[in-house]
Amino acid sequence: MACCKAGPSGYATPKDAVLNAPPEKLLYVVAVSPDGTKPDYLAVVDSDRSSATYSQVIHREPVPNLGDELHHSGWNACASCYGDDSRSRKYLVLPGLKSGRVYGFDVLTDPRKPKLEKVVEPEEIQAKTGLSHLHTAHCLGSGEIVISALGDGEGNAKGGFVLLDHETFEVKGTWSKQNTEFGYDFWYQPHHDVLVSTAWGAPKEFFKGFNPANVPTEYGNQLYIWSWKEKTLQQKVNLGPDGLIPLEVRFLHDPWKAHGFVGAALSSNIIGLKKVVNGDTRWVHSVAIRQPWAKVEGWVLPELPPLITDILVSADDRFLYFSNWLRGDLVQYDISDPDQPKFVSRVWLGGLIRKGGPVKVLEGLPEDTPEQPEIPKVKGKEIQGGPQMLQLSLDGKRLYVTTSLFAPWDTQFYPGLIEKGAQLLQVDVDTENGGLTLNTDFLVDFGDEPGGPFLAHEIRYPGGDCSSDIWVVETDPEYQAKVVAEQ
Repeated sequence: MACCKAGPSGYATPKDAVLNAPPEKLLYVVAVSPDGTKPDYLAVVDSDRSSATYSQVIHREPVPNLGDELHHSGWNACASCYGDDSRSRKYLVLPGLKSGRVYGFDVLTDPRKPKLEKVVEPEEIQAKTGLSHLHTAHCLGSGEIVISALGDGEGNAKGGFVLLDHETFEVKGTWSKQNTEFGYDFWYQPHHDVLVSTAWGAPKEFFKGFNPANVPTEYGNQLYIWSWKEKTLQQKVNLGPDGLIPLEVRFLHDPWKAHGFVGAALSSNIIGLKKVVNGDTRWVHSVAIRQPWAKVEGWVLPELPPLITDILVSADDRFLYFSNWLRGDLVQYDISDPDQPKFVSRVWLGGLIRKGGPVKVLEGLPEDTPEQPEIPKVKGKEIQGGPQMLQLSLDGKRLYVTTSLFAPWDTQFYPGLIEKGAQLLQVDVDTENGGLTLNTDFLVDFGDEPGGPFLAHEIRYPGGDCSSDIWVVETDPEYQAKVVAEQ
């Protein structure tokens, strides 16, 4: 449930955010040591086009430990707490995918110079929950933080949710009493009594690199549908071969709408998910966007999957974006009708399929790309890796992209990332007609960082963004009227 009337997000509805949010002037970017010999850190990037330090790292806040593999982040308070003036978006919550440790960075006192204030050690988390290898953090309107877990302390697959206090970071236990075979990402929507979680694989397996022979036993193809109210598992959806390794899950931001999307990484399909009420309530799925693998020469296998590694829905619910990390393209679809996504635009940002590269495509390029693309240079530098983590401005006009996935897989598929570091890029979006254009004036090369190279991963803004904020119906000014209309 929501909290009250003015709050951490500053916006009562996604529409308010789209119309009233100012351009983001700072980006918080996770930077990871490729081999774990240096501490990971939180980088602050100047994204103000009028600034003298535009497109530069202006602050670095390291963690005190080695080998955390910081990955995804969230907030201690966000849009679901809109209206509670006792709550503030003070802490950026950063779990360690490898260590299972949790850090809380104070980004409110001085947004340009975050300070590490909270550390929750993995021993405490494991003692109280039996969980480790932590991934996605979301705040709840109740005053708690939920973090998804992928394994136990030995690296065996074990999906679950760690529950922390939003101010003290005290470990309160688990969100549910049940565990699942696998874990990874999740999204929740109280109005529809749902939390959806996804399945990557066993940590002790994927930290060794990717072996396709082990996909049937060590990786998932399930979606888990939970009752938000009861905290119990209601459905386990087997996606079959169309949904191998489902990673990111994103719902439409409008909390009244019961429609979401999941990126199935290995299958490289977008899975649509929606609620159907017919006597009882069920969630049904279908392949919303299908991408074929390319037949190739010069690679370890005869076929190359596009490999969807991140997806994102614009705050106005008009566009879906997803990154094909191996193939190398960032794609935009119109989802005004979420049941019928329509291709709009594509931009190539690195990847294995490039003109003059060692991988030759025999068959299977996208229809709008008749030959292997020329990969652009930015500020004279070649793009390392492929498009990976995405973050979109709330007005939908600026899309930020990093090129690192995960250190062991970077090492396997893009050794240049390990040698030269990952990059942060920015793509301009035509919000009138759709369309993507690389901004050649923006580049943060984490190979040039002090003590680098480093691997740039997830991106956040101080005031919230398109993949960490979950709005709830209670904050809608038309809440009462819409409730009556639904009855």
